[in-house]
Amino acid sequence: MQAARGAPLNAQDPFAADSGSAGDQPRRPRRVNLLLGVAVFVLAADVVSKSIVVARMPGHAPIRLLGGLLTITLTRNGGAAFSIGTSMTIVFTAIAAGVIVYILRAARNLRSIGWAIALGLLLGGAAGNLLDRIFRAPGPFQGHVVDWIELPHWPVFNLADSSIVCAGVLVVLLALRGIRLDGTRPIPGASSPQPGTPEPDYPKSEYPETPSAAAHQADSPDRAADDGR
Repeated sequence: MQAARGAPLNAQDPFAADSGSAGDQPRRPRRVNLLLGVAVFVLAADVVSKSIVVARMPGHAPIRLLGGLLTITLTRNGGAAFSIGTSMTIVFTAIAAGVIVYILRAARNLRSIGWAIALGLLLGGAAGNLLDRIFRAPGPFQGHVVDWIELPHWPVFNLADSSIVCAGVLVVLLALRGIRLDGTRPIPGASSPQPGTPEPDYPKSEYPETPSAAAHQADSPDRAADDGR
């Protein structure tokens, strides 16, 4: 049926969107706002909690909660998460700044909700600890991070550290599921080379006969009859 005058030819074709190229299909919306929202929430929670602990805990005995399962205390950490590498404060400051720059650049292609949450957690956690390293004692870019959450048999940490750990777990899950930053998944076999011709799974004696062999067998009865004359 001919399309109405002035209407596009593919307007009546329900399969036009599927038959077009990938570039013609509508793209997923960007998830930058979700990433920034998660990051701001984590950063705000980390800054507020550290401010309360710094204001209330100096000179105060550790507060034991939930029967000792959770203890609120105050420690200063010059290293990475969970008091790792306390003598490399300036190095971890540079690493945190690099992580933030990388996340902000990767956000241009971010169209996955899962990746937006993961990168938001990572961005908020890295920014929370980076603020401590920049503005807290003993000096700019060498400040010690405020840690205040203590669990049994576990180093003292803060909300930024826990956010970074949760982000790492979520990144591993997304990678295992094959989800990319743009929300797509790789098509199995799309980039693999074309397989060669498979070998037959029946014995060589059962190979299909060639036309010459079939013709030879078709002529054999006539030859036998001629020989018997």
